[in-house]
Amino acid sequence: MAGFPQLRLRRLRRNEALRALVRENRFDAGDLVYPIFVVEGKGIKQEIASMPGILRFSPDRLDAEIEEVAGLKIPAVLLFGIPEHKDELGSSAYAPEGVVQQAVRRIKKLAPQLLVITDVCLCEYTSHGHCGVVVGEEVDNDRTLPLLAKTALSHAEAGADIVAPSDMMDGRVKAIRESLDKNGFQHIPILSYAAKYASAFYGPFREAAESAPQFGDRLSYQMDPPNIREALREIEQDIAEGADIIMVKPALPYLDVIRKARDSFNYPLAAYNVSGEYAMVKAAVSQGWLDERRAVMEIITAIKRAGADIIITYHAKDVARWLQSA
Repeated sequence: MAGFPQLRLRRLRRNEALRALVRENRFDAGDLVYPIFVVEGKGIKQEIASMPGILRFSPDRLDAEIEEVAGLKIPAVLLFGIPEHKDELGSSAYAPEGVVQQAVRRIKKLAPQLLVITDVCLCEYTSHGHCGVVVGEEVDNDRTLPLLAKTALSHAEAGADIVAPSDMMDGRVKAIRESLDKNGFQHIPILSYAAKYASAFYGPFREAAESAPQFGDRLSYQMDPPNIREALREIEQDIAEGADIIMVKPALPYLDVIRKARDSFNYPLAAYNVSGEYAMVKAAVSQGWLDERRAVMEIITAIKRAGADIIITYHAKDVARWLQSA
């Protein structure tokens, strides 16, 4: 191969038209999912201190938000619920008139074309803040499974397009798939948080969703950050149990896991650009240390380049606007 001066790699970087012509990875608004926090009650629109620009909405205040998301051509939202009532079994998670169920019905009336994905977990709904049934000080995996299946079914009955279990219990995908199929929802896909790590980057989310554990931590069920082979086993197991889409969470500290998952499995792959990643950018921008648009677009590009088909991000609305103005 010829070397310099015949070979000049800078030739194709001289202007934006040339750079765009040979660009290897692209994304658009159709790759994005926007997370929304819904809180039980009426007339509520609350700011979240650790996540500037992100709000909690009661279902009756969702109209303008949904209109904006749909208008930006973002194809899907991911719902997280904050109930008024919490108990040891997280009963508000699967109540027919629970906050997520109310929000699903309202969104499907407002924007039928918008895909509604629902987070399936108990942590926001339990008095102890853990993702399953607690016996003593341990989360009981097998006692949790029927409640997760019941929650997913209630979301499907309310009109959810996709259910997304995030609890990290063994066997949850199989339990949910069997429940959906038994009750006539064979067509509802499961987006599994297959490789969800016990990350420090969830802090702002736990404030937003009021889901911090009241004792202990989640290290016994979420994944240990140093492990990658285990992540592939988790993904493989969830696919075997019936997952239609797989996810790696968080995104930025786990780009290598996203890449390995992309190379190993021929399934749609999602990545979650989580609350702590969002908050870090916002904090640096507020100090004048980062150009927000350039930093965010670089982050989304990195996640796409690593192999993600679907990017769940709190930056989704801004990214969609920037793409429209490009």
